[in-house]
Amino acid sequence: MSKQINVALIGNPNTGKTSVFNALTGLNQKVGNYPGITVEKKEGICKLPRGVKAHVIDLPGTYSLNASSLDESVVIELLLNKNDKDYPDVAVVITDVENLKRNLLIYTQIKDLEIPTILVINMADRMAYKGISLDIEHLEEQLKTKIAVVSTRKNQGVDNLKDLIANYKTISNEPCLQTSTIDTDYFEGLRRAFPKQSLYKLWLVITQDVNFGKIDRNTIKDASAFKTKSTVDLKKLQQKETIKRYQFINNVLEKGKTIDLATAKDLRIKLDRILTHKVYGYLIFFAILLVIFQAIYDWSSVPMDFIDGAFASLSEWVKTTLPEGAFTNLLAEGIIAGLGGIVIFIPQIAFLFLFISVLEESGYMSRVVFLMDRIMRRFGLSGKSVVPLISGTACAIPAIMATRNIESWKERLITILVTPFTTCSARLPVYLIIISLVIPEGRFLGLSYQALTLMLLYLLGFGAAVGSAYLLNKFMKIKSKSFFVVEMPNYKLPLLKNVGLTVLEKTKSFIFGAGKIILAISIVLWFLASYGPGEQFNNAEKIVKEQYAEANLSVDELEQKIASHKLEHSFIGIAGHAIEPAIRPLGYDWKIGIAIVSSFAAREVFVGTLATIYSVGSDEEVTIKNRMAAEVNPILGGPLFNLASGISLLLFYAFAMQCMSTLAIVKKETNSWKWPILQLTVMSAFAYIVALIAYQLLK
Repeated sequence: MSKQINVALIGNPNTGKTSVFNALTGLNQKVGNYPGITVEKKEGICKLPRGVKAHVIDLPGTYSLNASSLDESVVIELLLNKNDKDYPDVAVVITDVENLKRNLLIYTQIKDLEIPTILVINMADRMAYKGISLDIEHLEEQLKTKIAVVSTRKNQGVDNLKDLIANYKTISNEPCLQTSTIDTDYFEGLRRAFPKQSLYKLWLVITQDVNFGKIDRNTIKDASAFKTKSTVDLKKLQQKETIKRYQFINNVLEKGKTIDLATAKDLRIKLDRILTHKVYGYLIFFAILLVIFQAIYDWSSVPMDFIDGAFASLSEWVKTTLPEGAFTNLLAEGIIAGLGGIVIFIPQIAFLFLFISVLEESGYMSRVVFLMDRIMRRFGLSGKSVVPLISGTACAIPAIMATRNIESWKERLITILVTPFTTCSARLPVYLIIISLVIPEGRFLGLSYQALTLMLLYLLGFGAAVGSAYLLNKFMKIKSKSFFVVEMPNYKLPLLKNVGLTVLEKTKSFIFGAGKIILAISIVLWFLASYGPGEQFNNAEKIVKEQYAEANLSVDELEQKIASHKLEHSFIGIAGHAIEPAIRPLGYDWKIGIAIVSSFAAREVFVGTLATIYSVGSDEEVTIKNRMAAEVNPILGGPLFNLASGISLLLFYAFAMQCMSTLAIVKKETNSWKWPILQLTVMSAFAYIVALIAYQLLK
């Protein structure tokens, strides 16, 4: 059995690299971070012919080995460090058949590193449509490699690619061209000074801010065998190198790729005129958002009702089947109730990720970025800020990491600080349960009031992000200047496999990430709600029976009164009553207060907390939503969750900074506690004031 080989997938953004990765690895993949940094790392296992296994790593998209961002430096550091456990035995460079010229730049650079390199020409199904024909034999000869022509959409060429990977040792390591001719004397001096090192690796170490094995940058600078160059001269040499590479690529493609304009068809220009129009573009985007939020409600109602009922029944079954005791109560009232409070939202979260994935896969999201740049500039942001703000609808943590593509530090810092205002999937469970309780089920022009409310909350979050960015831009005295460049990929039908894997991965990540926190907090909350100090808790049964001696209550009603009395005098009840004066003006009782405090660990814990609190000593066959609907305001009477308190809660969660993980990432990205503390203080205070005003006006 051969050893496992390392395969690195490298390529420009929008070349279909992820599609090739999915085609090779299927479900055998995982997502993590590179050691020590928060850049996403996708890796998987691919089974090759003759029982060989390949460890495939999908590197961040990069245009060249001249790094300008943290994502790109990850690629270079891996390719230069032979001691890295992920150092590739073979590099697979993914190119798009329509953009071969630009995509081949990084290919020629990797060939200079003397790593066996396979060239993948992807999206081959578009060749006939675009009138493109390729001379593969000529391209292989000139580029000194083997080529796999692939269409992941039609699942063509993937088996051939696997064969090429398995036989990577037969591929030439010889570079395509001699770039050292851009300054022969300089490179000859470099070769004499370090005869045992790869010349192109030395060049990258000198010109890039990367780590390279045991070579000390100062040693290179101090070497007397060659004359060192200034930074300006090195930049000029880099430009010469790029020009030389493109001259070579042009010569290769002159014969290797031909386009018959008579047969080429292109709807892209017509579609772009409509989708990026200064009026129609915004209307279309707004209409798409309306459809998404309506679908999230309509499509998910059946599975949500099923999950809600199933957890209520499971909790009741556990209570009636297992022997009475603390463990059974913990299981039924703590763990099952807490997890039920988050699992119920899987359908809606999955649908949200489904739509986001479809918009990204189709190429439309890049048009949104271009469209929004016109607005963003006025508020001190870049068009690139839209990517974090939109991806923030999934989770603020990767969204904040995505700001690394913003070159201007001021624009990047502002984007980091305002991104948590956008409605992330952790807020979704809170929004959905509150909206279902306080917003009626009627429709306006075919759209439900509940879907419209949800969309308004998303727009409100986005508006708060943009508005606060405007203020920060005015008050921050940081000088910076940047230019906005975005690539418009071709429109394409989303690949069902890619969309499915994205939805599965993102939903799984949300459920397991939230599930760990909720499980831990549910157990702590159950303990705090099930036990308490003093006579009021320990003698609850006697006190309640005496209090209602003349009320002629049924057995069930009496038990409910005892459970309620115990809960109020438990540890959690005492803590809740302690903070109640601060939250009473917002329309909340002590139970909601406990849920808000616990949700500072993670917003989605709010529903799980209430589910746990309401489950302690209650009828397990009643669903979470029904328990919440039945809560009575102890001072004003009537439902606790009414329009005034509901809107107040929605606004509080729309603006509050309730995510410890996000604060930790902000600290890491800004390298200071100043910004996350400012973020937490300002957002929480703003949320409190807005919620207070809303409740006082509506009550």
